[in-house]
Amino acid sequence: MFRLFSKSSTKSVDVKDIDQLLGKIDLIDIREPNEYRSGHIPTAKNIPMNSILSETEKHLDKQKEYHIICQSGGRSARACGILKEKGYHIINVTGGTGRYSGKLER
Repeated sequence: MFRLFSKSSTKSVDVKDIDQLLGKIDLIDIREPNEYRSGHIPTAKNIPMNSILSETEKHLDKQKEYHIICQSGGRSARACGILKEKGYHIINVTGGTGRYSGKLER
């Protein structure tokens, strides 16, 4: 019940602060391919949520850190919790692509 307040909760960064990190981080957009094609943050790599969760070892390296983003932050928060439990270094991008104020790539 109080898991949200535990010290092991997932790290996060607000999407408003992501521009200064672009090019320095591994940013993964877990939306579906059609959502990604409609507009994504520059440098974001598309790995849909179902794929990243079912074939994690194929997509991620436990020695690296990843920033995970979706449309509004709900899917990325769920995915980050699961990936963290699997032992990956994950940072949730809160607010999602929908709150990104920069220019989206298509």
